[in-house]
Amino acid sequence: MADSTPLIAEEALVDGKPSTVTVSASGRIEWRGKSNGCLSVDDDVLGYAVEGSALRIRAFVKKSGGCCYGHKEVVRERRDVVLEPSSEESLGLWCERLRQCIDSLARPQNLLILVNPYGGKKSASKIFQKEVAPLFAAADVKYTLEETQYRFHAKEIAHALDISKYDGIVCVSGDGIVVEVINGLLEREDWPTAIKMPIGIIPAGTGNGMAKSLLDSVEEACVASNATFAVIRGHKRALDVATVLQEETRFFSVLMLSWVVSRLMAYAGIVADIDIESEKYRWMGGARIDFYSIVRMIDLRHYNGRVSFVPAPGYEIYGNPVSEQEESLSRVNSLSKSENKQCAYLGPMCSFEPQEWRTYDGPFISVWLHNVPWGSETVMPAPDAKFSDGYLDLILVRDSPKLALIETMAKLSDGGHVKSPHVLYLKVKAFYLEPGQRSNETDKGGIIDCDGEVLARGQGTYKFGQQQDLMTYGPPICMTVDKGLATLFSPK
Repeated sequence: MADSTPLIAEEALVDGKPSTVTVSASGRIEWRGKSNGCLSVDDDVLGYAVEGSALRIRAFVKKSGGCCYGHKEVVRERRDVVLEPSSEESLGLWCERLRQCIDSLARPQNLLILVNPYGGKKSASKIFQKEVAPLFAAADVKYTLEETQYRFHAKEIAHALDISKYDGIVCVSGDGIVVEVINGLLEREDWPTAIKMPIGIIPAGTGNGMAKSLLDSVEEACVASNATFAVIRGHKRALDVATVLQEETRFFSVLMLSWVVSRLMAYAGIVADIDIESEKYRWMGGARIDFYSIVRMIDLRHYNGRVSFVPAPGYEIYGNPVSEQEESLSRVNSLSKSENKQCAYLGPMCSFEPQEWRTYDGPFISVWLHNVPWGSETVMPAPDAKFSDGYLDLILVRDSPKLALIETMAKLSDGGHVKSPHVLYLKVKAFYLEPGQRSNETDKGGIIDCDGEVLARGQGTYKFGQQQDLMTYGPPICMTVDKGLATLFSPK
């Protein structure tokens, strides 16, 4: 329980009105009289400044929130409270006490800010200058600003960064830059230390699934100012990191992996076939996604293949026992435990017995794995996902009538789709994907996407053969989870 014992109590002016003002050991500032109110140093205060005989307390306070999908979300606004103590000595005591309170919170003092000016609506630079920078200034947070210039630039920056200079890395972007930073930190020789660097996320991209997941966990609106204040406050939480492995090629994921996911299943534009293939209609603007969704719904695709997984406790009833997969799954285990010859992170040290694995055979309409609840600001594929439970949430759609599928996917905004009899939803410790071809067009494959990055394109897909993808469509892909490996700045 917070200590409410007043450390300072006196008659003073608050915004020019006589009041009795107190500050407690827990950092609660309260005033009563002609003016009534209170502030919590942790929850509301950015910083302070002395102006002559007065103390200006810079705050970011809650106001009446908006409504999103039936529940209220917290919105904040800047507010300054001007306190005029009774004497110069008292002013000094107030400054000392506020400094002690803020310092005890271990807030970041010096940050590296990465802005992606090309992502989403290309508004990240404007968002930073208008909404982010003023809050950092009010909180006396120093920062170094860098704009990413090309694909994987953020990864290069994180890989070469002198981490001793900063208290955290803040990404003003969508989810892609965050993923690049994680991959850059884990490819360093000092990765055990580097990956402990806290990462902040300011939503300024298309999807913003990670920022939405963080802010929604405390019912705050997914806006840049709320996310910035979460960084300023300095609270942290652990984040699972999944290793995506195909032979000797690795990619580190913190958001999601999808195979054959249609835009029908992701009204905010997350990923796989529909989002990628609809690029040819970019001239239509945002309507391209909905237009191509209708096209794909008329000709709904099914894909052959197989998914295998190690179920989390309580989910052992899902799937069928493995039969002839023992050899390949044992090979997955040995790769996960291979020696680190490059002094970089290679994945979690895990081992599973063949009998632990379960499997489903296709055809599939959709396969999704999620690490956090939200895939974008409007789509919640995995309502039960946790940031650091050591599991991935697996969402499977094997078959469904078209009308039932439309009705099911319309509930993605609040996670209600998982209650559909056509959706399998479970938690897994490890995952093994063997992607196949389309059921009715066996010369054509699908698209595998991870955290917004196309990992592999099958033959006949959009831009197949036109650019080098990280992995190949066809050979198995494995995912294993390292519980709480990374660290995020978090609202709580």
